[in-house]
Amino acid sequence: MIEKRNFLAELCEYAVANGLISSKTYDTTAIFDVFFRDVPDNGGFAIMAGLDTLINHLTDLTFSDEELRLLIELGFEDDFINYFKDFKFSCDVFAVPEGTPIFPNEPIIKVKGPIIQAQLIETLLLNTINFQTLIATKSNRIVRSAEGRSVAEVGARRAHGFDAAIEGSRAAYIGGADATSNFAAGLKYNLPMISPMTHSFVQMFESEYEAFTVYLKEHYKDAVVIVDTYDTLGSGVPNAIKAFDDVLLPEGFRPKAIMIDSGDMTYLSKRARRMLDKAGYADCGIIVSNSLDETLIRDMLIQGAKIDMFAVGEKLVTSQTSPIFNGVYKICEIEINGEMQPAIMVSDNVSKITTPCDKKLWRLFDMETGKAIADVLTLIDEDIDSRKPFLLFDPIFTWKKKEVDSFVARELLVPIIKDGKCVYNRPSLKEIRQYCKEQVGTLWEEVVRFENPHIYYVDLSEKLWKEKQRLIEYRVGGSKDKQ
Repeated sequence: MIEKRNFLAELCEYAVANGLISSKTYDTTAIFDVFFRDVPDNGGFAIMAGLDTLINHLTDLTFSDEELRLLIELGFEDDFINYFKDFKFSCDVFAVPEGTPIFPNEPIIKVKGPIIQAQLIETLLLNTINFQTLIATKSNRIVRSAEGRSVAEVGARRAHGFDAAIEGSRAAYIGGADATSNFAAGLKYNLPMISPMTHSFVQMFESEYEAFTVYLKEHYKDAVVIVDTYDTLGSGVPNAIKAFDDVLLPEGFRPKAIMIDSGDMTYLSKRARRMLDKAGYADCGIIVSNSLDETLIRDMLIQGAKIDMFAVGEKLVTSQTSPIFNGVYKICEIEINGEMQPAIMVSDNVSKITTPCDKKLWRLFDMETGKAIADVLTLIDEDIDSRKPFLLFDPIFTWKKKEVDSFVARELLVPIIKDGKCVYNRPSLKEIRQYCKEQVGTLWEEVVRFENPHIYYVDLSEKLWKEKQRLIEYRVGGSKDKQ
């Protein structure tokens, strides 16, 4: 069920729409690209996420009486209001599937349609894709740092609002998290959930032992007790072991785990592991939490921590160390006098110069290793023939060239919405998560590493590169303000 809310747009987008209507150019066809410039945390890649949520938004896009009433109060006139009364989204949308590793300066979403519609969805689109891609990327970093150990997302109480908590859990699962503590997200997206014991429950009783016995009697099959309320090694673990002996064993059950939420978790996990093993509970896991991220997790494992699950909260759901995903939305082609013409933005900041034209995005895979070689942007009417060698060249340092053969070329931008209707075979969240794991596995270790990752090649075809240079010269060649 899609929860209907007011359409998310900034007032400037309505102002532009008003200008398009008054100038009778609102039906002009335009093509916009979504791309990003930098990978969070200086990583080697990001993880595409948020597409399924975006599909829900765009295919249910209408304007409420409340929104129209406010626009009237703001001075928008009848022609503008009438356009939106019976609004029907009719653009075509192409996108890279969720879970795919993505790289800077390549189109991850393409929108084609009436310019008034294509520009009006900018904020909605970027808000949806930027946030979930950010969290999926952070989740994937954390999961990789855990080196095969389980990771649970537990950040709802620190998320930046209700929607961020729900969609953050979804994105974290795509990135590789095994479960969430967020009941609302679990309900909405059918996510695996965990339910660790709370400190407050322990504090309600005279002793930890009493709290543990009461709790275990209600949770035979998923027994997880928190042992750091008072003294982890002095009382918490010993009382947990005694409660396991007295409550679980007589009923034929085994404890699932203990949880540590404070202190030196590397040291405590080692000592707790020895205590549990000695008591006959070698199968009892150890879960830790407390402001974890990939750096802390890596350090703990290097130091020999005995941990089976990392419960990661605010530093995941807010991507605390790199909290912004800088996806942007730029026009690349526009209808002029009935013909589609390439469009470019040439900025004083060279990194902000856009790549014009309606484009395809290809990923080349080595046929022998299955590893990704490079991504290539081509003009829409170009194909890459895997039967022939292909020349890669750096679009900035053009003398850097490499000929590749024995590769498979795959188009990454696939049809999602046609004439406003979804045409995409939407995979389940579980399928997206598995796809993400498989696709990250196609990247070389040099690209995946955390520190100073190798810069993955995102190249332009020769035809596209020449067209971009032509447009740059056309736009700035006649400037009188050259310095």
